[in-house]
Amino acid sequence: MKLFDVLFEDASLLVVNKPAGLVCHPTKGDVYSSLISRLRLHVGDAVHPQLVNRLDRETSGVVLVAKDAHAAGELRRIWETRAVQKQYLAIVYRHVNGSRKMIDAALGKDDQSVVAIKDMVRDDGLASQTEYEVIKRFSRPEGEFSLLRVWPLTGRKHQIRIHLAHAGHPVVGDKLYGGDEDLYLAFVQYRLTEEQQSKLLLPNQALHAEEVKFRWREGDWVFRAEPEEWFTAFHLH
Repeated sequence: MKLFDVLFEDASLLVVNKPAGLVCHPTKGDVYSSLISRLRLHVGDAVHPQLVNRLDRETSGVVLVAKDAHAAGELRRIWETRAVQKQYLAIVYRHVNGSRKMIDAALGKDDQSVVAIKDMVRDDGLASQTEYEVIKRFSRPEGEFSLLRVWPLTGRKHQIRIHLAHAGHPVVGDKLYGGDEDLYLAFVQYRLTEEQQSKLLLPNQALHAEEVKFRWREGDWVFRAEPEEWFTAFHLH
């Protein structure tokens, strides 16, 4: 079984393209059921891999993994100071107007939701900014869609997904912020029907962490990962 695509590896750092549908940390299951367990298989018992950044289970893309405590500390400090440029691809519902826009909307807990992890736009939340540009607009038998390149300028939980849904363009396949949170509940409770899955149009949410840029150890680092075939096929139909 293929663990993941390796984008870069040296003595201190491992960079992988995390598959969609894979949790970063283990819950239950075999050694292939989480990214960290797969990383341990890859690096062996002598190395203790530490995730520098994390992605939602259904989000694919670039994940950095420190192979020693010193590198982990350095890289996490860079992430905490927001000195990292993160770039995503997203496929959203409907044709997005204009070419480039900034969404500036504070985020906080969604008190009305039965889903404990769900957040929302609220005035008393934490400041959050997301910038995006339209790569292309396209139509399929299921409706109209847009492919976006997205830059989260802050790092709030579910930020891109919430902001795009708030703007009227939820991410295709998003079970939690797509308008029917019972799809998410059905998914986590292992009762998602074929009819519900077909309603989502895609096997995972169409959000991909395409690129990260940062400066570290006197060098400028850029890591880039291509999205999975199902993502690309949807907008190149």
